[in-house]
Amino acid sequence: MKTALEDIPTPCYVVDEAALEKNLRVLDSVQRRTGCKIIMALKGFAMFSVFPLIREYLHGVTASSLDEAQLGFREFGGEVHVFAPAYRESEFDELLGYTHHLVFNSFSQWNRYKGWVARSGRNIACGMRVNPEHSEVSVPLYDPCGPFSRLGVTRANFEADNLQGLSGLHFHTLCELNADSLARTLPVFEEKFGEFLQGMQWVNFGGGHHITRQDYDVDLLCRLIDDFKRRYPVEVYLEPGEAIALNTGVLVASVLDIVHNGMDIAILDTSAAAHMPDVLEMPYRPEIDGAGKPGDYPYTYRLGGMTCLAGDIIGDYSFSEPLSVGSRIVLLDMAHYTMVKNNTFNGVRLPSIAIRDRSGAVRVIRQFGYEDYRNRLS
Repeated sequence: MKTALEDIPTPCYVVDEAALEKNLRVLDSVQRRTGCKIIMALKGFAMFSVFPLIREYLHGVTASSLDEAQLGFREFGGEVHVFAPAYRESEFDELLGYTHHLVFNSFSQWNRYKGWVARSGRNIACGMRVNPEHSEVSVPLYDPCGPFSRLGVTRANFEADNLQGLSGLHFHTLCELNADSLARTLPVFEEKFGEFLQGMQWVNFGGGHHITRQDYDVDLLCRLIDDFKRRYPVEVYLEPGEAIALNTGVLVASVLDIVHNGMDIAILDTSAAAHMPDVLEMPYRPEIDGAGKPGDYPYTYRLGGMTCLAGDIIGDYSFSEPLSVGSRIVLLDMAHYTMVKNNTFNGVRLPSIAIRDRSGAVRVIRQFGYEDYRNRLS
């Protein structure tokens, strides 16, 4: 029996398998055209219920912690790539059991741990993250190459005589950007670090490639990869997170109350602060199905979350019909950077998680309760 969005308990994330597969086919077309490998960044999307579908198309995952690496190893399979700004000695031996590619953020970390890698007995490809000092990202919070960045080794600090045992380089300069940003980044990367690619086996172009966005220039991306591989006989990796889940999911919420203070304010059973933190961190205004900007339609409301944070505001929207208690609100593009970043501030329960399969049936696969809140405390 099919379940409609109107019938599911709210709040609830709903991921659409057909939309997810559409994205995966776009990503796979890049792999087939260029021979590159695309892996999924778990920091952006880690819904393991859909890993069986994703691994039909992608080669593996990239992780930035022990737990992400374990999730990728146990639930996804394929290649597990790991990068972190620094590694903890107490976790490192276990981490080595999960990873196939291990990227270091500094030569001091490399010197500390390369003996551990050698003693592990596993064939782990080690690499170094470099910082081209080239900014393409306009929001400082998300710019990995901004002034005084802690991410990656700059050319001035690169130890050319300390590369034995390293088989690849990794750079990351993008966030939600088109291929033209990569086109500007690559010449800078090559100018500063190209001389060290001789003898390397792979280069990771990082994440932030918005490949599945409608206006993304896939042809330019493929030309850039092909041209790079002609100059350097290395394997090229891309590790997008958001591009996998872009426009594949929604967050369904309900109106709990409507109050008035200079304007109509609808209180929802969800929260920007707890359930979609990027709304406040980025910040950005999520799109809502059937809604417009204030004044576009006759009825305008400020949508607020259910926590006691004064700034727990999703935004101002207008609707063609008035809202009332129980009205459903469907927030769009809520698969990436939601489930992986949400929290239980104020003891607000996490949204349920559901899948809409390719037949259109919606199935709730996870609900959260008191124990989930309690067990993360002490």
